[in-house]
Amino acid sequence: MSTLSLHGPARVVVRRHRRTLWTVGALALAGIAAVVGTYLWTSSVSDTFAGTGCSVRNVTRGCGDSVRHFLDAEFQFSRVLQYADLLMLLLPALIGIFVAGPVIGRELESGTYKLSWTQSVSPARWLAAQLAVPAVLTLAVVSVLSAASAWAWAQRNETHYALEWHEREAYGAMGTVPVGYALCMLAFGALAALVLRRTVAAMIVTVVAYGALVVALNTVRNSLWPVRTDTFRFDGAYRFPDAAAGTGQGWITTGGKRLPADLCLNSADDLKDCLAGHDVAFRYLDYHPASHFWPLQLVETGILLVLAAAAVALAFRVLRRQHG
Repeated sequence: MSTLSLHGPARVVVRRHRRTLWTVGALALAGIAAVVGTYLWTSSVSDTFAGTGCSVRNVTRGCGDSVRHFLDAEFQFSRVLQYADLLMLLLPALIGIFVAGPVIGRELESGTYKLSWTQSVSPARWLAAQLAVPAVLTLAVVSVLSAASAWAWAQRNETHYALEWHEREAYGAMGTVPVGYALCMLAFGALAALVLRRTVAAMIVTVVAYGALVVALNTVRNSLWPVRTDTFRFDGAYRFPDAAAGTGQGWITTGGKRLPADLCLNSADDLKDCLAGHDVAFRYLDYHPASHFWPLQLVETGILLVLAAAAVALAFRVLRRQHG
């Protein structure tokens, strides 16, 4: 990363952490290369398998080894993507730890920040530089990795090991949500470092905050956008929408009242008699169709960016109280 176009404290931050910044960039490229390389290998195996005339659905004599080799290749591709998605889920916490630890926490704990402040750099400008450099890098790297994850997810869904868009690994690794989490934890890490002024303590608090944030948003995610509801007769045929994420189901009375799905589960009566006794007319299903991916992503990202902005504002306020 060149520092020729940078000046003042931003240049200092880049020079001080240039090895880490280069390492992050190299690891990101290595991860993308591993995914692409595995895909190309799997694609080659798939092309070879297509030329054998064998089929996975109807395995004929002499095709067993070819089918196993083909499915093993697809499985290995899915495993690589699984590990890549896991790293994407951990990435925001790592970014927060980096900011809470080496970038801000260590300077405050060791007192090296005082040197910067004696070089005509105000505390606010110093903090702005500590946040701006990793924020730019985070925005660039995580955006690229998110796009790569979306591409890999599309390729995986062409295999026998598809992953639905609403499953945690897929949803959290692509779209705008990974960027939102990363920027949010960057801000939380800075705030923790300023409040605690201890490197290890700030890093621990940042990890705990990330875990709490993930649990909270996973809990309310389905309510971030209005669900779609299908109603149908319980004795009729109904097909669950393709690629939909079910959020709730149950019964509806003739008056429109919703009743739980296990209403007649423990009843001694016949199912139809039990439902008739509760005046049930229809079943209902609440779900998010695949078209709700982007609305859910954008709303969740908006929440994360608001939290990030609040954490940054509070960090500057803490800095002013501590050092004027």
